[in-house]
Amino acid sequence: MQGQRPTETIEAAGSGGRDFGTSLNEAQRSAATFGAAAERGFAAGPLLVIAGAGTGKTNTLAHRVAHLLLHGVAAERILLLTFTRRAAQEMLRRAERITREALKCTNAAAAAPADAARGLWSGTYHSVGNRLLREYARVVGLDPAFSVLDRGDAADLMDLVRQELRYSEKEKRFPRKDTCLAIYSHRVNSAQPLGRTLDEHFPWCGEWEKELKTLYRRYTEVKQSQHLLDYDDLLLYWHILVQEPRVARELGARFDHVLIDEYQDTNALQAEIVHAMKPDGAGVCVVGDDAQSIYSFRAATVDNILSFPQRFEPPAEIVKLEKNYRSIQPILDAANALMQDAQRQYQKALRSDRASRRRPAYVTVQDDRDQALYVVERVLEAREQGVALRRQAVLMRSSHHSDALELELVRRNIPYVKYGGLKFLEAAHVRDVLAVLRWADNPRNRVAGFRTLQLLPGIGPATADRCLKVFESSGWSWPVLREYRMPAGAAEEWHALTALLTALTNATDWAGQLGLVRRWYEPHLERIYDAAGVRAADIEQLERLSVQYATRERFITELTLDPPQVTGDLAGDPLLDEDYLILSTVHSAKGQEWDAVYVLNVADGNFPNEHAAGKPGLIEEERRLLYVAMTRAKQDLHLIAPLRYYITQQSRTGDKHVYGARSRFMTAALLERFEQKAWPPSAAAAVRALETKANVRVDAAGALRAMWD
Repeated sequence: MQGQRPTETIEAAGSGGRDFGTSLNEAQRSAATFGAAAERGFAAGPLLVIAGAGTGKTNTLAHRVAHLLLHGVAAERILLLTFTRRAAQEMLRRAERITREALKCTNAAAAAPADAARGLWSGTYHSVGNRLLREYARVVGLDPAFSVLDRGDAADLMDLVRQELRYSEKEKRFPRKDTCLAIYSHRVNSAQPLGRTLDEHFPWCGEWEKELKTLYRRYTEVKQSQHLLDYDDLLLYWHILVQEPRVARELGARFDHVLIDEYQDTNALQAEIVHAMKPDGAGVCVVGDDAQSIYSFRAATVDNILSFPQRFEPPAEIVKLEKNYRSIQPILDAANALMQDAQRQYQKALRSDRASRRRPAYVTVQDDRDQALYVVERVLEAREQGVALRRQAVLMRSSHHSDALELELVRRNIPYVKYGGLKFLEAAHVRDVLAVLRWADNPRNRVAGFRTLQLLPGIGPATADRCLKVFESSGWSWPVLREYRMPAGAAEEWHALTALLTALTNATDWAGQLGLVRRWYEPHLERIYDAAGVRAADIEQLERLSVQYATRERFITELTLDPPQVTGDLAGDPLLDEDYLILSTVHSAKGQEWDAVYVLNVADGNFPNEHAAGKPGLIEEERRLLYVAMTRAKQDLHLIAPLRYYITQQSRTGDKHVYGARSRFMTAALLERFEQKAWPPSAAAAVRALETKANVRVDAAGALRAMWD
C-alpha cells in the first residue's frame, strides 16, 4: 500500500524514543508520541493539545505526523486538516524531514524516502471537502464536474437573485449583496436558525427575515440548477453526506488518524463533520488555543475546543504546551495576567527561559496624532539600535485606526506594508479580469457575464440583464451577442470586448490569453479605479501566476480553491527600500511574530470594540484579541492609549472629539505588569510640576459641594 514502510525499519526508528523528538520538551513529546505504547495499527483515543502562543505547535504536530508514519501508519490513512494550504505543506515538509532523520539514526538510510508523507490527505476543510465530494457527487445529487464559486462570484450571483426577486426596489433599503452573503454564510456555518443569526450578528436586518429566506431558497435553487457550489456548500454538502450513517462509517474507516490544526477556529459545521466520521474519537487529535479564538464573525466558535473532551466517552486526553519560545518573560507575565480574568478557559501559564528586566510599556498620549508621533519615534529609535523595520509591527483593532500613522510615515519617508485589507482575489480589479476569463470559459456563467458587461461605460445592471437574456435565448451564441446593440456611449468598447471574447473562445493555447485580457482591461482600470498603477501591478502578478497552469479551466479552478495571499493591499511599494515597517490588523497578524510590537488605541470602544458592548461572549473574544496582539511581541511591547479621539463630520464646522476611557481589560493587577508612562515626556513633566506647587492645587471636591449650599 502506498505510504507503507518496511515494518522492521519503521518500528526500530519509532519505538525506541532515543532518537525521535530529541528537540521536543516533555509536553511536546507527550503530544507527539501519544498512543506509542499501543499495538501497531491501533488508533489512539481522542487527544486535545492546548498549545499556548509561541509554544511550538507546528513542530509538535509535524512530529505527531512523523510518529504515525514511523509506527507503520500508511500515509493515505492519515487526514491532516489545516486552515491554509501553506500550513499543510509546511507541516508535511517538516514531517518528512523528521521521518528521514529518525530512519537514518537506525542505520537504515536507504529506507529513508524523500516523500515519506506522499499520499497523506492534507489541506483545508474546503479543499478536502471538494476532493471527497467529487468522489461522492452522485450520492448527494451533484454532477462530479461541478464548479466552485469564489466569494466574489457568490456575491454577484446573490445580487442577480436579489434583483430577480425585485428586492432592490423595496421602499426601505434592503441589505446589499455582500451583507446577504455574509448572513447566509454565518447561518450555514454556525448551524443555527436564521432568526438567531440576525438577532445576534445582523440586528439591523432582522425585519427582512422572511424575504431573506425566500432569497436564500432561490439562491440555492439557481446553484443547484447550474451545478454550482460556493465555499460554504463544500462544507454543507460534506456535512449532509456524513448524516447518512453508512457513508459516515465508510469515510471514517478510510482514516486511522484525523489531525486538526487551529481547532479553536473551527465552526459548528466542521466540528460536526469530524464527529460524524469519528464518533468514538478514535485517532482524532486536535491542536489549538482557546485563548486565540478570535473569528466568531466567520462563525467560528470557541465552544468547539472548550467542549471537545466531553464529546467522547471516556473524555479526551489533554496535553498542555506552556513553554513559550517566542517572548521574554515580562511580556508573558502581562499576557497571563490578562487571561486570568477570562470567564471560560483552559488554565495555563506561559513561561519562557528568556528572562528580562524590560517590562512592556503602557503609554497614554493626548490623541491619535501624538500616538502616530510616538510610534514613529520608537520605531526609528529601535531601527538605530539594530532592529530592522520589517522586524517591527504596528497592530490595530480595525484597519482605519492607522490613518494618522500612515500620513506620518509618508511624511517621514518610512516605507511600510499594510495587511488586513482585501485579499488578492477579493480586490475588485482582480475580480474584473477573472470574470472575463470565466465568461469566456463558460458562456452560461451569468455571474461572470453580468460583471463583465458592467465594466463598459454607460452599462448598468438593467442593460446588462437585458443583454444577457438575449444571449441566453440565442443558445449562448457569441455571434448573436456581437450583434447586440449597446448604448451609443459603449459602442466602441462593445466591439473591443466581443472581439476579445471571440479570441478567447477560439484560442487553443492557454498561453497569452491573460495578456490579451490585461491589455483590453487597462484603459477601463484607469477609468474606474484610483491608484491604477498599483492595481495594474496586481494584474501583472496574476499574469505571471497563470503560466504555472496548463489550461484556462485549471487556472480558474485552482485559483478559486487556493487563492494567493494579499498583494493588492500594499500601502506603498516595499521594493523602493530593502526594509519596511509592518502594519496589520490583529486578525491578520495571528500566527506571526516580531521583535517589537506597537498596539494602537488600547481603550474602551476599541479594546473591547464598541459593538461587543452588552454581549459577554463577544467581550471575552475581544480580550482574546488583545491577548493575540500582545503575544506577537518577542522583545518589546507597547500598548498605546489615546485620551482623546477626533471625529470629523461634514455637517458641522471644525473637528469634534470624544474622550477615551481606559480599557476595562487594563485592570490594576494587569497594569502592574507594565511600565506606565505618558507621552510626550514634556506633558507628563508639566503635570508633575503642577502637583508639587501647593498654590495651584484645586479643591474640586469643595467646589462641587459648594454648588448646593
